[in-house]
Amino acid sequence: MPPAPTADRRTTVDVTALLERGRTLATPVLRAAVDRLAPPMDTVAAYHFGWIDAHGRPADGDGGKAVRPALAVLSAEVTGAAPEVGVPGAVAVELVHNFSLLHDDLMDGDEQRRHRDTVWKVHGPAQAILVGDALFALANEVLLELGTVEAGRATRRLTKASRALIDGQAQDISYEHRDRVSVEECLEMEGNKTGALLASASSIGAVLGGADEHTADTLEKYGYHLGLAFQAVDDLLGIWGDPDATGKQTWSDLRQRKKSLPVVAALAAGGPASERLGEILAADAKTSDFANFSEEEFAARAALIEEAGGREWTADEARRQHTIAIEALDTVDMPDRVRDMFVALADFVVVRKR
Repeated sequence: MPPAPTADRRTTVDVTALLERGRTLATPVLRAAVDRLAPPMDTVAAYHFGWIDAHGRPADGDGGKAVRPALAVLSAEVTGAAPEVGVPGAVAVELVHNFSLLHDDLMDGDEQRRHRDTVWKVHGPAQAILVGDALFALANEVLLELGTVEAGRATRRLTKASRALIDGQAQDISYEHRDRVSVEECLEMEGNKTGALLASASSIGAVLGGADEHTADTLEKYGYHLGLAFQAVDDLLGIWGDPDATGKQTWSDLRQRKKSLPVVAALAAGGPASERLGEILAADAKTSDFANFSEEEFAARAALIEEAGGREWTADEARRQHTIAIEALDTVDMPDRVRDMFVALADFVVVRKR
């Protein structure tokens, strides 16, 4: 069993370079896959990925953090394979992830993503749905055309993760219409919506490299708990994040009435602030004028969440899930440098600002 890295060793990993490696390896194959789509879906998808602007001109848009491609190509190295072995898996996971973003933006009414208008806002809801569906189909095509036993195993795991992701989105939507959601329900929803796909990203390259079931399962455990840490940080940013960094509106999750971790933790905490928050959110659910609330009204809700302890609890939960993810790596035999990179990516997830 490989030893845990020391703090000094953990600082030697260049996370920016690691993320860029995943992006550089995956992007040409991703673009080739998107080019298969029939017009106008190919250009709509290209806009979503930031490759062109709304007028079809070449652009260098923000393509996201690229954590999933980085994990996919890194996981191939667990088996001793070259990182390139994980590229089809990285592309497939990115296609599924972006399918979910296209649909989620429409369902949530989000008008901004990565500092630009969302696809449904620019090209209409129908194109957002169609392109999302097309990306989902492409994900399976990219894997299965490899024609190997390992590709079949990878596809089965990705399909299972995709179903969990959809379950999580359905739970997320249903929770918006409830006065109360338990912390356990919220964690289950976020495990489905975010953890499942990061679990797949963390193992899919290893599966393509021939990893046994124990190795794949354990890497999925790492990714699942990393996903919960990732989402906990996202939930904090969804309320208190800087719009210039996140690319979303101020108080974005409060505007959508999301029952995110800070909210449900605050409601479960008890005490005057928790009770007052519950009263306000219950009244919010009955109003038809929610979209016209002032910035001060959202700020007041955020202050109550923080006073009730929701912000601190969520930050602690992000750190707890991060620890579980790192400890999972101890049961997988892998080169020290590969483990160090997994740890560095996990560290990045809990300290990011967007």
